[in-house]
Amino acid sequence: MLLSDIASDRGIRYFLISFTDLFGIQRAKLVPAQSIDYMAEAGAGFAGFAAYLDMTPADPDILAIPDPNSLFQLPWKSDVAWMPADLYGVDGEPILQTPRLVLKRVLKQAAEQGYLIKTGVECEFFLLSADRCEISDPRDRAAKPCYNQQALMRRYDVISEICDGMLDLGWKPYQNDHEDANGQFEMNWTYDDALVTADRHAFFKYMVKSIAENHGFLASFMPKPFSNLTGNGCHTHVSVWDSTSKINLFKGTDENLELSSIAYQFIGGILESAEALSAFCNPTINSYKRINSPVTVSGATWSPNTISYSGNNRTHMIRIPDFDRFELRLPDGAANPYLLPAAIVAAGLDGIKRKIDPGDRADYNSYSDRLPAEKNKRLPTNLLDALRHLESDRIIKAALGESLIDSYLKLKYQQWHEYCDHISQWEIDNTINC
Repeated sequence: MLLSDIASDRGIRYFLISFTDLFGIQRAKLVPAQSIDYMAEAGAGFAGFAAYLDMTPADPDILAIPDPNSLFQLPWKSDVAWMPADLYGVDGEPILQTPRLVLKRVLKQAAEQGYLIKTGVECEFFLLSADRCEISDPRDRAAKPCYNQQALMRRYDVISEICDGMLDLGWKPYQNDHEDANGQFEMNWTYDDALVTADRHAFFKYMVKSIAENHGFLASFMPKPFSNLTGNGCHTHVSVWDSTSKINLFKGTDENLELSSIAYQFIGGILESAEALSAFCNPTINSYKRINSPVTVSGATWSPNTISYSGNNRTHMIRIPDFDRFELRLPDGAANPYLLPAAIVAAGLDGIKRKIDPGDRADYNSYSDRLPAEKNKRLPTNLLDALRHLESDRIIKAALGESLIDSYLKLKYQQWHEYCDHISQWEIDNTINC
């Protein structure tokens, strides 16, 4: 069915052809319905250097080819539809640094081994005042605001509109809550195939920001916008299924409700590449103020600081909440919706391939229990260290492609150097009299 026919049936006047760049920023062109069939075939043209892609102004245009199988009609503006796109050169060759194409390539590698990957994400965000300075609700000041009913319902208009949007889109959302920080919320929808979840993740961030703006607020997924409050995580749930999508290969068979051996091997791969994974799970300077932060006013950061796994224990990098999946608690709100699952799957598949033993489960409180260093391996404390680990990690580079890794590292090192060139107020306050 032609997209113009879909537009006619659904009352769509415009299409957003959107791609996500290496830094997770969405770029788009607004195409009238009467031109969409041509644009869907030929692609919408962009100058690659204008986005966070490893290109120069001398490079030819890139073409964004939308995926008609992943069309989202905007619940808050129903005459517009959003479609994620893959990037190609004018010669018809794929742009290898396209995050969505990278994920598709990794999922193809999994499929060739007989695996289908399913994921779910828990996206946390703050609702702030429009000037970005304050939490939007001045009465949301409790020391332990998590699940606070009054604070949740004071933002009912925003949260319910977002949830209604997910219901209309068929995502099967099942709960919404006020999170552990003042002004922070989380909304959950049902897990699905990894590419489906990634597209929904990208659209969710756009939807939340747009609806918040319509209510006079700013929605922020920034990992750590307030030093004294819990940061924004993007906890990712992972399971591996057979090619028919009917059998969950992570489910154990014994009476202790343990995960299967293949699940623990997958976890072993994650643990082994954890430091390099941080470059995608925690991709900004600010990210490392979330995973290595001091105790917040609520009494806990709810973010990991050690490379470890446990059962239903939220102080570790990996939590096993049930016997059919695991939760990776490392990612934050800045994570790229496509590069995040691509890196996770790459590391996990290597664990299966090499039958990596994750070791004993860590059933202690990683926030308070003091353990020997060999049992308490720490996560990177800054973006530079994470990038250096990614640079030397052969597993992720092989799976995601050298072109992607080289481009990502180049731009992220530039960002690190820009940060280092900045003189902060803290430096002035503490060293001006030296």
